[in-house]
Amino acid sequence: MSASSSAIRILGIDPGLANTGWGMVEHEAQSIRELDSGIVVTDAGVSLAERLQAIYDGVHQAVLRWQPGAVAVESLFFAKNTKTAMSVAQARGVAILAATKEGAEFHEYTPLQIKQAVAGRGRATKEQVIKMVRVIANVREESLADHTADALAAAICHCNFAKFESRRKIFGR
Repeated sequence: MSASSSAIRILGIDPGLANTGWGMVEHEAQSIRELDSGIVVTDAGVSLAERLQAIYDGVHQAVLRWQPGAVAVESLFFAKNTKTAMSVAQARGVAILAATKEGAEFHEYTPLQIKQAVAGRGRATKEQVIKMVRVIANVREESLADHTADALAAAICHCNFAKFESRRKIFGR
């Protein structure tokens, strides 16, 4: 299936050391649809280097298959657990490298922006986000894993911001 000339593919990433979710959407005019999604699961019993390599390989494989024009990732915010923040930051960095290596533009959004773009409110629950991701991106799967839903939500958020930016350029604001 080939994308039309005005369609853009966006890869959303939900980074984590144990589970890195990814979701690929195609955005054209008023339509957003899921093309593919998955989770890179790493084994806690292997070295950090092996886990980071698995994340890189999994995300890069999706990039090679779908050739996104843009990558959307949630910005990090950790107030309490520094150890968790460090491991997520390492996984995030590897995933971003894998996703942008082939030339896709990188964009990051706050959790508030993502929830607002998908569910209409920045304090939306996980269940509300999952429900709206399924509706907006025409996801046909019965169940949608949290990490996949979060990745697709980031991609959908970028679609909304990209529309706003293109309008701003047209009207010079």
